[in-house]
Amino acid sequence: MSSVLPPADPCTLVIFGASGDLTKRLLLPSLVNLAEDGLLPAEFSVIGFARSATPPEAHGLADFDYISGDFANEAAWDRLVASLAERPTRNCLFYLAVGPEQFLNVAERLASRGLLEERGGWRRVVVEKPFGTDLASARALNHRLQAIMREEQVYRIDHYLGKETVQNILVFRFGNGIFEPIWNRRYIDHIQISVAETLGVEMRGGYYDQAGALRDMVPNHLFQILTLTAMEPVSALGAQALHNEQIKVLQAIEPLTPDDAGLTTVRAQYEQGQIDGIRVRGYREEPRVNPRSSTETYAAFKLSLDNWRWAGVPFYLRTGKRLAAKKSEVVIEFKQPPLALFRQASMRPPEPNQLIIAIQPDETIKLRMSAKVPGPDLTASPVEMRFNYEDHFGVEQKTGYETLLYDVMTGDRSLYKHADVIEAGWAVVDQIVRGWSEGRCGLTRYAAGSQGPAAADAMLARDGRRWRAV
Repeated sequence: MSSVLPPADPCTLVIFGASGDLTKRLLLPSLVNLAEDGLLPAEFSVIGFARSATPPEAHGLADFDYISGDFANEAAWDRLVASLAERPTRNCLFYLAVGPEQFLNVAERLASRGLLEERGGWRRVVVEKPFGTDLASARALNHRLQAIMREEQVYRIDHYLGKETVQNILVFRFGNGIFEPIWNRRYIDHIQISVAETLGVEMRGGYYDQAGALRDMVPNHLFQILTLTAMEPVSALGAQALHNEQIKVLQAIEPLTPDDAGLTTVRAQYEQGQIDGIRVRGYREEPRVNPRSSTETYAAFKLSLDNWRWAGVPFYLRTGKRLAAKKSEVVIEFKQPPLALFRQASMRPPEPNQLIIAIQPDETIKLRMSAKVPGPDLTASPVEMRFNYEDHFGVEQKTGYETLLYDVMTGDRSLYKHADVIEAGWAVVDQIVRGWSEGRCGLTRYAAGSQGPAAADAMLARDGRRWRAV
């Protein structure tokens, strides 16, 4: 983050679930990074609230208090109210680093204690994913939250939007005269969005077996990337203008009927295989997973946008666990130029140009083009121009939460999701789930450590295309 930014507003950060992995691995290190960059205010403190009797180590944070207690423990809430009353600022940020089953419980207890009332200072609540399990539950959760606080107080977080490369999609698209004019159906053949993981479900089997890859990743991470890739230019650099264009993208997705499911969607589950030379078990052998589970660990599907810019351009989205590599990226493949010249020279046609925006693990942008191979023959080979954030700017990758925490402390909702964006995403996912539930798309298998199921390759092959390898 830029050091020219002013420090955030004075505030107290209350972390519910402070003993959990999210707090230890991401939130506290992000706060330390913000402090080192001079972006935390002088009047800043943290209160952790969790069941564990042992507080997390808060290295680098001078003012850290911890309350041990169950969220139903009234005495623990009394201690929280008393601790907040001692703070020099009325501004409070409540971070719900808890399971989704606790979102409403904690939010409603905050309201019952009067802690969401904005008298003399702001009060904001950060809600982690998953935000609902379908359209109905997402609407119900939004309705309940909006009943106890203003929509402007709710910050629905997606950590992917904290990554520099994701934010750079807008700068890259609209800030470069080379690419802005060709970002449309006239020049682009298709777009791929991939989020691949080498990890299995780890100790999240109980949750994951109920959610699956589609619900876990698509309405948040993949659709956020989709909207930034496909949206129209914003009228102003503000949260509302950005969200207006994002919602238009989701609303432009052509409806998927149950009959589409067999041809334009894929669901699969990983079996035993090898990751980095190490034998790993199949999904049904994972802890807390039903040994006869039919939950998908891989989901892929094809979308079409019914608007002027993208008519006729397919978007292929996929996400999966236990794949060959960890990789999140957007691939924009451009249309081929006329090939008559190369046919006359008996030359194999050059490969299509690709623009690859890599989000993780390496934050890079690559442009693949064709160049002549040295020698007497007229032969083309793909070459790459490559930009790497760390190499160029001389900064190490951070957690991705620094920007998001700073934004919520300054009241900038640009990178946080509004209720209508959440619901529009679930509306699309519900259509896919409906097709699956009616048996229009069977569950296939893929070996751990592979590129994924053959059915996903076949889906693109029917269109004369292929996935970029993970």
